[in-house]
Amino acid sequence: MEQPLIGIDDTFWMAIATFAVLFLVMRKLFWQKIRAFMKAREQRIIDEFDNAAEANRVADERLGEYNSKISDIKSERRDMLAEAKQRADENAKGIIRAAEEKAQQIVRQAERQIEAEKERALSDMREQVGMLAVYAAEKILEKQLDVSAQQAVVDNVLREAESRQWKI
Repeated sequence: MEQPLIGIDDTFWMAIATFAVLFLVMRKLFWQKIRAFMKAREQRIIDEFDNAAEANRVADERLGEYNSKISDIKSERRDMLAEAKQRADENAKGIIRAAEEKAQQIVRQAERQIEAEKERALSDMREQVGMLAVYAAEKILEKQLDVSAQQAVVDNVLREAESRQWKI
């Protein structure tokens, strides 16, 4: 008799029966524990995913807060720079204004000094012209001369005045 490739004999049935008995014993003794273990493990994994999701949410919130703070800091920095620039511009304008006022004051003072020097020069010139006129009159009175002689005396007085370097 030929043997089939897959034979079902008593050993096979014995193995099936042993497996069934073993399965029932294992189910009766360990099934609840294994099932509880698997449920607990499944719950732990679900909790860890939930915790990870919560941690990601919190991290996203903090990231948003940090980005907002960074944006606020950048904005504050821009405001501070703009304010500093404005103060510097105002200070520069104040310095320029003070310098212009000082320059105008110096110009006014110089104009007053020029005017005073001019008045002094005119006064000196009047005095010198008066002295010259008196001197010329003295010379004319000393000599009662005719018109040509008087002209010669005036020319002589003018030459003397030039030689003395009178300032007019």
